[in-house]
Amino acid sequence: MSRQPPDTTATPTAATVAELLAIRPTFFDMKPAWQTTATAINDFTYMSEGCSNSYMLVTSAGRVIINTGMGFEAPVHKRVFDQACDGPTTHIITTQGHVDHLGGVSRFREADTVYVAQANNAACQHDDSRIATVRVNQSGTWFQHVFDYAAEVAARDPTAFEQDVPEPDITFDDRLELDCGELKLELLAVPGGETADSCLVWLPEHGILFSGNTVGPLFPHFPNINTIRGDRYRFLEPYMRAVDRMRSLEPELLVTGHFAPIAGRELIRDSLDQLYLAAEHVHHSTLEGMNEGKDVFTLMREVDLPDDVVIGQGYGKVSWAVRTIWESYMGWFKAGSTTELYPTPAREVNSDLAELAGVEEITARGRARLEAGDPEAALHLAELAAAPDTAGDNDKAALQLLLDVHLALRERASVSKAGANFWEDGWLAREIARLQGLLGHS
Repeated sequence: MSRQPPDTTATPTAATVAELLAIRPTFFDMKPAWQTTATAINDFTYMSEGCSNSYMLVTSAGRVIINTGMGFEAPVHKRVFDQACDGPTTHIITTQGHVDHLGGVSRFREADTVYVAQANNAACQHDDSRIATVRVNQSGTWFQHVFDYAAEVAARDPTAFEQDVPEPDITFDDRLELDCGELKLELLAVPGGETADSCLVWLPEHGILFSGNTVGPLFPHFPNINTIRGDRYRFLEPYMRAVDRMRSLEPELLVTGHFAPIAGRELIRDSLDQLYLAAEHVHHSTLEGMNEGKDVFTLMREVDLPDDVVIGQGYGKVSWAVRTIWESYMGWFKAGSTTELYPTPAREVNSDLAELAGVEEITARGRARLEAGDPEAALHLAELAAAPDTAGDNDKAALQLLLDVHLALRERASVSKAGANFWEDGWLAREIARLQGLLGHS
């Protein structure tokens, strides 16, 4: 995807963070575990990248594994870690209960291994299990390449594919100290992250903080408080408390859930400051607009980050956060139409509208909207014109309009100052491919 560096301002903090954003990978760069040797972060810390990174701390007593990846990735992580230290594995720690962090626990767990997680771990896994089927089905839009890789692993060696649902040996509520050989670890709960069981792993004697996905998989980017893949709503105030706890530690090295660590106390502090300010501004501005009587869609258009707050929106988006905040406080009824109260969607009267207005006329009006630079309005008209019960699958003009609208939306997103958003781009790409297939494009 084409990307433009974020705008900088006269504020040193914003300029510093903008430079970091310009060089950090995006989530388009994520791929399943692939390394042939582990990356040495220092003389006792190793990294193996994947859907979520796995880390190994080597101590005089053996090794500590922080996050284990998906089940099908764990053999890769274990193989590269074994080359540096083959155990024993004294502890396994997961920084959150999502499947890409704990799926490989069984691969590393030995008879005397202690698996440690925050006290909400079981509840988090249970939440995931209740929507596992629908979420996997929906996730294919963005992660089909991961599913395909997992299928390849299973085909080569079915015994290598095991997605664990592990039970921790030890859980903690707020803080837990671990002595691992000569290495002292502190585990700190930060339930404002992606999950209710998010935790930090802090090495106080070394100034190293393992944050997992506490502030999201991309750093420093706006939090994804409602992932369209499917998950519970998340909330900005607990997120801000998590950021504040991270700031209070003043780490020298931040080891995140994805990609290379970030080094430098000032850079890390500046980035966390920007994340806090962004969350605070969006939360406050949305509530203020709500109390002024503005509807959710107006606020989605109006609320944005101030010029002196510079963070990415490659994973979470401000406009989506606005909608999530609105619905978190007010629920799904937006008091804009009586139709919101009933289960008949607008699409069920598409054929009536098309019969009244005419598919050709609707398509022409949508084309005019698109050419006037309003792809969002054009999208509504294009979907009406191209609906199967309205135009039929053979209405090429309506389908072509719908395709052109999606292409325009994807191009607009790719050149925005915030950069392309992984979730938005993935959905648009899927729809573009579907429409190209219907039109017979190669």
